[in-house]
Amino acid sequence: MRAVSANLLALLFLCTCACVFYVWSRLESRLERYKRGLQLPRSFHVGPSPDISAKTFRALLAVPVAQRLHLGGRLDVRNVTGVRDQIGSLGSRDYHMNVDNKGSVQREVPAKFGSLVEGIFWSEWLEAQLPASFSEEHARAWRERARGHRIVRLEPGCGRISNQLATFSDGAKACVRYGINADQVQGETLTYYLANLLGITNLPPLILAQLNVDSEQWASVRRRIGGLQWSERAVVSLTEWVANLTGVVTPAPLRQESKGLRPLQGELGNKTTAELLELMQWTDLIILDYLSANFDRLVSNLFSLQWDSRVMERETNNLLRTPRGDLVFIDNEAGLVHGYRVLDMWEKYHSTVLGSVSVFRKRTAQRVIELHRRRDTRTRLLELYRDSEPLSPELGFLSYEHADVLQNRIDRLYKHILHCKEKYHQL
Repeated sequence: MRAVSANLLALLFLCTCACVFYVWSRLESRLERYKRGLQLPRSFHVGPSPDISAKTFRALLAVPVAQRLHLGGRLDVRNVTGVRDQIGSLGSRDYHMNVDNKGSVQREVPAKFGSLVEGIFWSEWLEAQLPASFSEEHARAWRERARGHRIVRLEPGCGRISNQLATFSDGAKACVRYGINADQVQGETLTYYLANLLGITNLPPLILAQLNVDSEQWASVRRRIGGLQWSERAVVSLTEWVANLTGVVTPAPLRQESKGLRPLQGELGNKTTAELLELMQWTDLIILDYLSANFDRLVSNLFSLQWDSRVMERETNNLLRTPRGDLVFIDNEAGLVHGYRVLDMWEKYHSTVLGSVSVFRKRTAQRVIELHRRRDTRTRLLELYRDSEPLSPELGFLSYEHADVLQNRIDRLYKHILHCKEKYHQL
């Protein structure tokens, strides 16, 4: 009897924690949006505005960082988890590689349905209207630039108090993410490289840096770092600063009352090219969030419908839009590690969101199919991460357990794509 009572009390405690966690995060999100609209009406960095305290309820869910191990010269470290923060970035006037005025005009013109989809895939013609948001060439150049310039100023402006807006010696800016623990930085970083592996280019370029006040890069802000009480040798992330971004509302086909996004003429044929291009990017976003189990975007909105019937009519968390219409996926540290640790709480919502999509970007689907068939997602992600980021051994990687979760989600996504293909095979 005592065991039953103890279990009931434990269950009640967990439910209470979940409710408090969600209410706190929604209040925090609204406060950040209010501050962003009040202080930065014309241009703002990628990410929400500063909150009152870095010690949010979500931080209490973080698991202490595990030790890092090296086996046989290969990187093999234990899990670290992410906590909701925000992503910032290093500014660059040419950050956006898709400027095409002629193409922008064409986006407002309705297109013939036959040129929009090919079975369950967006057509090659439509994909060609939206080049990479952040091309590989641009990302490579940005990383070299960010690693090669001194930081001359650190100041508030990148969300939480623990983060800072950095100004480089050439006048460019970056948001420096200093996590409450390394978990936050790892979640953001590994999600960025997972997106790279999938060919999804909507995440701004990212690099890691190690705090060292005696190095040339950090020497000019030595006093500021001391005042922030940042730990020497801590690994931080820097992401590209992006200007003139606006919020994004969930499109009607992806809302709860809709039947979902399907490759049907009656539902897609009357939309403009611009609307279709945004929907295409949403399908990539849903794939990425499903694989990484990121609950802090559309999934959290779906969860809150229980008490807020109009949540889908407001801006989506951690998603912004450039003036040209490209979506920018920000604040991704809830994915992968932390997302997997709390998967039981959110899985039914992840499945619901994925089930709402039956049209996919062909190149993204092809990479999912390849990862399913080869069953080497962990190896390929690790190699990409390690080859691209010199500090990857310092930050760490997924545990084998969580790598298995990622592969299993790849397999489920593959089955969902097959199911959609069978359902709409007549198209």
